[in-house]
Order: sequence, then structure tokens, then C-alpha cells
Amino acid sequence: MIAISDNIQLRKDAPSGSIIINRPNRRNALSREIIDSIRQSLEDFYQEGSVKAIILTGAGDAFCSGTDLHEVRDSAQEKNSLEIWHQDALRLQELIEYMLRYPKPIIAAVNGWVVGSGVAMMLAADIVVAAESVQLMMPEAKRGLNPGLTSPLMAFRVGTGPAANLMISGKTLDAGSAKELGLFDEIVSDDLVWARSQQLAKECAAGASHSHLLTKQLLNETIGERLFTQLSIGAANQAAARTTDAAIEGVNAFLEKREPDWLD
Repeated sequence: MIAISDNIQLRKDAPSGSIIINRPNRRNALSREIIDSIRQSLEDFYQEGSVKAIILTGAGDAFCSGTDLHEVRDSAQEKNSLEIWHQDALRLQELIEYMLRYPKPIIAAVNGWVVGSGVAMMLAADIVVAAESVQLMMPEAKRGLNPGLTSPLMAFRVGTGPAANLMISGKTLDAGSAKELGLFDEIVSDDLVWARSQQLAKECAAGASHSHLLTKQLLNETIGERLFTQLSIGAANQAAARTTDAAIEGVNAFLEKREPDWLD
């Protein structure tokens, strides 16, 4: 196990390379540093010839609890907060697009909570293996925020109807319900999530790397020709939503563990 930062660990078990988000005290929330470290880890594994597939997972009781709302709240105090939020959205957009274009298969080994922007990162993977204990939620509306980067990916993967239902209601899905929608490829017991992902990495390794690249290009860039444009628009919407009074109240209410007092 190699720690490339305080919050990201790597392990190489050829033919897989695993990226482990290791911030369990915040349920692996996506800070700026974590997003940058995941991108750097992918670039490092790209150079490893023996690594044929990537496993992305989280430590503790969560895969990822979404955007770090402490950073969102703290940025509101800065004079250039709009620019900071724009750069935050762009940083996550670039990670998602890099994953979609990444030449090697990416397997999301999903455990525990998968929330908000963590769902976007999961949907940018090629294969999703979920633990039986998974709870998936898109709570942005309850925080006064906008799931701008998750919306195009969810609509692309499962359709606009299920996407609207999940994002507008903000309800929680268990693993079985999420699989019925097509969000997960497989469900296994909690202690087998990584092991099953490693089996899938071995299956991927039996195929030609160039074939994987061409398949991902066909799916994500040809069939999904509008996806990258939609992600750009979504990133702009996600940043703009953070400037609103609703976002300020929703984020503060969540961090203060109270119900929001909406003015509209």
C-alpha cells in the first residue's frame, strides 16, 4: 500500500491498480486535494504497463459522500468566491472527462454511502460493483445546490426519467433498487467488493488494451457525442447554484445539523 497523500492510498495487484479514497472521518468527501490526487493516481497508473484496469473504491463505511461542503461554506467568505466555485466545478468536470476518456477500464468498487458528486464519479467508471450495504442518494435539492455534473451522466446511463425521479426527490436507494435502475452492474456481499472487482480486472486483462480504448471512445464520445457538452453546461450550473441564498442556507443547515429555512 502506498499513500500518495493523507487521503489517497494506492495498491498494485497486477493486473489491477487500486485507488482508495481514505478520508473516513468525512465519509470520503471530495475535497479539492482528493480530486487532484485521484487524477494524478490515474495518470501514474497509465504509465504502469502491468496495470490493465483500475479499481476505484473508498475506505470505511462510504465510497464517497460527495462534495466537501466545508470547503463550499468556507469559500463563501472569500472575495473571489464565484471564481473559486467555478474552478471547483471545472476541477471535477476535468476528472470525470479524464475517466471517460481513460484508455484502461475503470471499475468502481462501491461500498456504503454513495452521495452527490460521488455518484458522478461512480457513473464515470465503466463497470460498477456494489456492496449489499450501499445507500445511494442525490441530496443537492435539499442543500440548495445543483447536481450539474451528475445529471448528464445519469441521464446517459439510465435515462432522464429515473434521473429526474432520483435528483428531484432526493430519496435514498438501497443497492437492489439502484441495480434495478441500471446504476450497478453487480451486487456482492460487503467483504467481496474488492475481490470481485479484482476478478473483473483479470477478465479485462484478457482483452486487448487497444480494443478497450476504441470501445470507450465509441460509447462515451460517439454514441455519447453530446455528453461532454452537457458536462460543460452542468459544471457552469453547478458553480452558479452555489452563489444563491438557497445554497448558503442549505449548506449551513446541513453542517449545523438542522432543517433548512427556505425563503421561497
